[in-house]
Amino acid sequence: MSAIAKTRAYTFEEFCFLVKDRQKADLVDGVIYMASHDNTDANSLCVWLVSVVNLFVETLDLGKVFVSRVAFRLDGKNGPEPDLAFVRKSRLHLVKRGHVAGRPDLAMEIVSPESVDRDYLRKRAEFERAGVPEYWIIDEVERKVTLLRLDAKGKYREVRPIKGVLRSQVLPGFWLRVSWLWQEPLPKALEVLNEIVK
Repeated sequence: MSAIAKTRAYTFEEFCFLVKDRQKADLVDGVIYMASHDNTDANSLCVWLVSVVNLFVETLDLGKVFVSRVAFRLDGKNGPEPDLAFVRKSRLHLVKRGHVAGRPDLAMEIVSPESVDRDYLRKRAEFERAGVPEYWIIDEVERKVTLLRLDAKGKYREVRPIKGVLRSQVLPGFWLRVSWLWQEPLPKALEVLNEIVK
């Protein structure tokens, strides 16, 4: 992702005006980061994650899943577009035509070489400050998943896998076997869903 240079910080409204519908970008601390093209492995992993999470959310009627080109207005200078985001049913009134007027309940990012600092540090701080309950960082190069969950003090704490499984609290009953993410080919989304909900 390359940054768009400007002498002062961009506002969320300027970000929405400048970034076109088909472009993926993030507004972080008033700086617009334009996405570079996906590599095919990251794209496949993203499509698979979206399929599994969306099937789970639809099956249990929990809310709505959003993918990469939807901005979440956290404040006047922050509007990230997570690779995958979830908003609970009770908060769907925040969904507007051009963006979501608030934080997601869960955000997932697939790390790319140019987004390492942004995903692990800047977005982590931004999501924590905004009160995003769960933030999943999927690093396909390092083959690791970092699940961050807000504690009672509003600070992120890393949740470690138990027997190779990470469980969500935001999506009750949802879990992922970390090894699924690195399988080639990726397991069938419907088979994974059946295992999760059985």
